[in-house]
Amino acid sequence: MASIKVQFPNAEGEMLAAKLELPANQHPHSYALFAHCFTCSKNLSAVRNISQALNLSAVAVLRFDFTGLGESEGDFADTNFSSNVEDLIAAATFLEENYMAPSLLIGHSLGGAAVLCAATELPGVKAVATIGAPYDPEHVSHLLGSSIEEIEKNGVAEVNIGGRPFQVKKQFLEDIRSNALDDKIKHLGKALLIMHSPQDRTVNIDNAAHLYQAAMHPKSFISLDGADHLLSNKYDAQYVGETIASWVKRYLGLPAQEKLRAEKEVTVRLGNEGFTTEIMVRQHSLQADEPVSVGGNDFGPTPYDLVTAGLGACTAMTLQMYARRKKWDLQEVKVHLEHYKDYASDMTDVENKASKIDHFDRVLVIEGDLTEEQRVRLLEIANKCPVHRTLHQEVEVKTRLG
Repeated sequence: MASIKVQFPNAEGEMLAAKLELPANQHPHSYALFAHCFTCSKNLSAVRNISQALNLSAVAVLRFDFTGLGESEGDFADTNFSSNVEDLIAAATFLEENYMAPSLLIGHSLGGAAVLCAATELPGVKAVATIGAPYDPEHVSHLLGSSIEEIEKNGVAEVNIGGRPFQVKKQFLEDIRSNALDDKIKHLGKALLIMHSPQDRTVNIDNAAHLYQAAMHPKSFISLDGADHLLSNKYDAQYVGETIASWVKRYLGLPAQEKLRAEKEVTVRLGNEGFTTEIMVRQHSLQADEPVSVGGNDFGPTPYDLVTAGLGACTAMTLQMYARRKKWDLQEVKVHLEHYKDYASDMTDVENKASKIDHFDRVLVIEGDLTEEQRVRLLEIANKCPVHRTLHQEVEVKTRLG
């Protein structure tokens, strides 16, 4: 199932835009709520990559735009830190009423401070993860720079943040100054994961130290060494998502992934951004992708890589099954493979555009106390593995709309 576009009202009745990302098997064990960074949106690439990693661990993720940002209604100038917290609570209420109450909150930058505040008001939340979060919401005031004096004097000013203009009112400054996190963090009562980069130039890593010292156990810290504040390197975002997914298993009681409950045993999902593809094979999850050179993220093997790997795995299994049946001393099998198309030699009939042949080079490395006759026989058996036979047979693929 592709991500679902949803919307829900904030405290003022304005509709907030969101996307609910569901695991490929459509049966999430838990739900997470993601709060994006100050003036960002739900569509930040880092948010998408983190959500995808959680999906592979059976966690659905609701990512939404705060009031006045992205596709959400409302005027950003009328919002503040407190209204962000109210938006989070509204999002949690939407999930609880329509799906399941969120058990994990994730906040990026100021969104991290917001989830720390919101978590104390959401009893269903069991774990909170922050990414580059400030210890004090007032920390965001440094982004306003010299505009603070104008805001104080005139009550409002236009501020350029991340190359975009925003109107910021005096009430915003007053609100962030009145929201200290000390008490909220101390009485959080949830598992806490703090993730921060030592090279973060927007929110200094000292903030992570303050958060960690103020929090009670269970608490954990992960250094995002080399990452920038926005996790603009997709590999950093993927690492964050995978790390949160692994860490939170202890606190959400995530079971071993259930067998896919669908008409077919394999389900593949790809959204409208990039080529990173989620794959569910019964209870097993993996990703496929394309190389960066053709517009992919290289987060997983290509479709042809998977076909090649299938041939290699089938070859190794077939040899081992045969050797065990014969009681031969086959200790280990390594299969090295490469797939390619040799257009120059295959297209001998250029005028009629003769078919281009797929080539699989396969090299077997066999370890064990085996005679030369046995090794030759295993080489013959490799050509009899089921996937090998399938590749040599005529194949019919029936496709229909579901």
